[in-house]
Amino acid sequence: MKELHVLMLNGSPRANGNTSIALREMEKVFAESGVAVETVQVGNQAVRGCIACNGCAKLGKCVFDDVVNELAPKFEQADGLVVASPVYYASANATLVACLDRLFYSTSFDKTMKVGAALAVARRSGTTATFDELNKYFSISGMPIATSEYWNTLHGAAPGEAAQDGEGLRTARVLARNMAFLMKSIALGKERFGLPEKEPKIKTNFIH
Repeated sequence: MKELHVLMLNGSPRANGNTSIALREMEKVFAESGVAVETVQVGNQAVRGCIACNGCAKLGKCVFDDVVNELAPKFEQADGLVVASPVYYASANATLVACLDRLFYSTSFDKTMKVGAALAVARRSGTTATFDELNKYFSISGMPIATSEYWNTLHGAAPGEAAQDGEGLRTARVLARNMAFLMKSIALGKERFGLPEKEPKIKTNFIH
């Protein structure tokens, strides 16, 4: 079986904040599981939102040449994608959302059976709303979603406080372990059975 790769996106503007603590906990487990990891800091970059120009359909990439186009080939080659964000107003960082909107929309490669996982980090609340928001990118793309034994959330206010969230850290480790197992199982399944058969899409508009 080929070496598996995970792309991890840090949606925090702080390179060494609490979101990083969660991702580093996952990185350790991936290393133990023989899964290669690349982490990209997205939250501190200038990323504009999608303007619905559909230029990506002609160019094969987004018209705005920034980190989104840098991530596209990495995402295509990856077997799994981890997206982590701090919580702002019960939502993911707007920079990360803009990046994900454009990354998923502008890439035409098949994402079926790439494994997705989301993490939300907050001082107190809004984590489950953010967790749900991030999972929607996976569920619209045919990507199985890796789970832990609790919702994938960690808590901390000041930088470094998430290291005191023992349950949250365990949740991140279990998530990484389950994700590694799922990616390996899917890789073996693809070798034996291939990908599921694709059915032609049907679009039903509410208003014609």
